[in-house]
Amino acid sequence: MSARALDLGRRPAVTGRNSRRASRLGWTLISVLIGACVSIPLVTVVGHVFAEGNGNWTHLANTVLPGYVSNSLILMVGVGTLSTVLGVGTAWCVSTLAFPARKTLAWAQLLPLAVPSYILAYCYTDLLEFAGPVQTTIRTLFDLDPRHFGFPEIRSLGGAIVVLSLVLYPYTYLLTRAAFNNRSISALEAGRTLGCSTVAVFWRVALPLARPAILAGLALVLMETLADFGAVEYFGVATFTTGIFRTWFGLFDATAALQLSAVLLVFVVVLLALERYSRSQSRFHETSERVQNANLIPLTKGTRWLVCLLCALPVVLGFLIPALQLVWHASSRWAALFEPEFIGLVLNSVSLAATAALVILVPAALLVMAQRSQPNRLVQSAIRFSTSGYAIPGTVVALAVLIPFGAFDNAVDTAATRLFGVNTGLLLSGTLFTLIFAYSVRFLTAAFNTLESGLAQIKPSIEESAYTLGASKRRLLTAVYIPIMRGSVLTAILIVFVDTLKELPATLVLRPFNFNTLAVKTYELASDERLHEAALPALAIVAAGLIPVMLISKGIQRTERGVI
Repeated sequence: MSARALDLGRRPAVTGRNSRRASRLGWTLISVLIGACVSIPLVTVVGHVFAEGNGNWTHLANTVLPGYVSNSLILMVGVGTLSTVLGVGTAWCVSTLAFPARKTLAWAQLLPLAVPSYILAYCYTDLLEFAGPVQTTIRTLFDLDPRHFGFPEIRSLGGAIVVLSLVLYPYTYLLTRAAFNNRSISALEAGRTLGCSTVAVFWRVALPLARPAILAGLALVLMETLADFGAVEYFGVATFTTGIFRTWFGLFDATAALQLSAVLLVFVVVLLALERYSRSQSRFHETSERVQNANLIPLTKGTRWLVCLLCALPVVLGFLIPALQLVWHASSRWAALFEPEFIGLVLNSVSLAATAALVILVPAALLVMAQRSQPNRLVQSAIRFSTSGYAIPGTVVALAVLIPFGAFDNAVDTAATRLFGVNTGLLLSGTLFTLIFAYSVRFLTAAFNTLESGLAQIKPSIEESAYTLGASKRRLLTAVYIPIMRGSVLTAILIVFVDTLKELPATLVLRPFNFNTLAVKTYELASDERLHEAALPALAIVAAGLIPVMLISKGIQRTERGVI
């Protein structure tokens, strides 16, 4: 055979090798580019740590910073403890004990996720304040002197702990319940064989096995606690998020606000490390292949109803009471559903949330495919940076996005004025582009995790079989990826849609002028003590929040039946 023929025979292999190398390089560059864009807020905060602002940092450090730190720590300890008790307790009961309405209460524990913390704060303030219906009714029924009778103040640090715990305990419940349902039943059987009671098996066997899941859920709860703005601001609790907002808009010192954000990010980094540690430890706790649901433990009649009551209490307090209260207040304002103002709020909110969901879906899908096609260290590091935004509070994201975008606008305007005598004004700041970018930083993680779990259903052998049968990449996408991942894509869109709909601080700060959403309108009305008028937009947010809750609940039920 001639050298020319041999060379021709090698070319396809060389070409294919070069094509694969170019593809790997392309995926790496895409992931690095996305990571670089999403890390802009983090870089902005870190870059202002030692910057000189208006001289307010020293004043803040000597006066209000200790209060921010102490209040945030107390809030984290209180919410973390109460959420863990509620989440772990309800997860253990619905996973191992036989009691009435167990299946209903198992999925109902997720319902408080549909209620944003600031809406729950508004509802309980309206119910429990001095002039509210609860205290008024008690004083009237028992003829009590108002000067000597009163509940503890709901607008306090303790009230914030209770409200946030009722909203956030489902995070601990979800992960802990999954750990209990996937536990090694041989370990539990061994404990019972050795004479341990149900309580002893829980403390000595089940709880240690579920510890990584509990820590992961606790980390999520604490990050959400640090990120909360609406509830703590309404209750008048001075935390980092409210302090950043007041420093920015009260003292007009963005540098000092960013330096406060840097201190807050120290807490966030510690919590992220805790979450990653818990994940790394989770794979070491299963000691048997017999992983399935054990037989439910029977209870006496009185105990069964007591357990049922205890499991129903968080659902009643965290969802049922505020939902009924919103419906009651909104019932006198149903005509407002057809008013132009409310229709405008709905259209603004839905269009903004839908746009954000579709935009965020693109980088999430690219990162998932990059991880699948080229799982090298650079890609993994870029993905880690890209998906760390969920831990950054919305107030910090808004501030750290607006400052570099504003600097870009000023630089372009200055250059255009000098070169062409044209005043460009604000190109990015105060536009929907900036707001959607902030949403992308915050909620890219939700879309990525959902798509990643969907892609995990496609085994590499399926791809190899398709290529062996002569399928092109386009055919593989249309015939394999899209049909299998359709449900995951829809779920990712819905979750980001509702998260965007509920987001308050980033929307409040970055929205364009004369552009209102349901979340902002609810906040404005509640801040003016017009809670009855705030009921209708708040109810719309809660109703939308039920969508992902139902999806998650359905997915859990299918998993337990062995469908997935």
